[in-house]
Amino acid sequence: MPSSEEKNNDQITEVKETRADRKPQADPALAIDPERLARMHENKKRFHRKRRIKDWAMFTGYLTPSLVGVMVFFFLPLLMILKTSFQRSSTNTDFVGIENYERVLTNEAFINSAKNSLTFSGIAVPLSVVLALLLAILLNTKLPGESVFRSILLNPMMVPVASVVLIWQVFFSYNGMANGWGLYKLFEDGRIDWLKSDHSQLVILALFLWKNLGYNMVLFLAALNSIDQEILEAATMDGAGSITRFFRIKMHFLAPTLFFVAIMSLINSFKIFREVYLLTGDHPYRNLYMLQHFMNNAFTNLDYSKLSAGAIIMCVFMIVIVGALFFAESKFDADMEG
Repeated sequence: MPSSEEKNNDQITEVKETRADRKPQADPALAIDPERLARMHENKKRFHRKRRIKDWAMFTGYLTPSLVGVMVFFFLPLLMILKTSFQRSSTNTDFVGIENYERVLTNEAFINSAKNSLTFSGIAVPLSVVLALLLAILLNTKLPGESVFRSILLNPMMVPVASVVLIWQVFFSYNGMANGWGLYKLFEDGRIDWLKSDHSQLVILALFLWKNLGYNMVLFLAALNSIDQEILEAATMDGAGSITRFFRIKMHFLAPTLFFVAIMSLINSFKIFREVYLLTGDHPYRNLYMLQHFMNNAFTNLDYSKLSAGAIIMCVFMIVIVGALFFAESKFDADMEG
């Protein structure tokens, strides 16, 4: 007589055999032949090729209007200006070499305007960056009335240029409020016609800072608020002081914003001609005669060859400055990471 254990093993074996018999067998008709597999691969390649063409067409469609605009309104005029700078005049196409560049570089008005523009930018850009950063740090400490203070600093961005000029004329004319308050005592004994004195650049510097500090401050505030607080808390627990946290951690995250603000401030410092022109006209006091005044007067006198040479010199100068800023940013990032 077989034991109960042997009977159970026999039953399990029968069940397994029954389940094995019930498994579906592969149908030879459904097997994928090599030709069908090759067609599937070809269709897949065709699909990906069409997808790439579609993505490229979409990318090109979005990019083309901007590219055409830059080529037509920037590179093409730049090439025309470069060509004109080597000609006798815009109507006389005789090649004169670097004669126009010599005329510009030895022109007293150009030298004075370049010196004034460099001096103004050299003072205005660092002040704009540093003061905006200090204001952002101050507002980031959650002072009472923070929103009101922020609105006061942002209001100048909404004021039209004509209104700004009118305000500055009211303040800094000979009979203006600045002399009425006795501010002239800081510099001279008698009243000052501020826009026709050696202190005229200070007036324009105050206008520049008043107009641009709010925008730069908002950029720095956004950068400060985006810093991960856990990193700062960990540094505090490790014994890092506020100055160490600022220069070792915050400055690392603020570097891109710092670079952007410096570039924008540099561009805006060269655009101050608009306000100076509305305040003082074509020929301002010698301290306010900027590069744009030189360009504008050359255009008025129809001296397009000298104007073109001056524009190329100014373009090269700006490229050098921006390149130096890029180099400084890369060195700063390398030092911070090191």
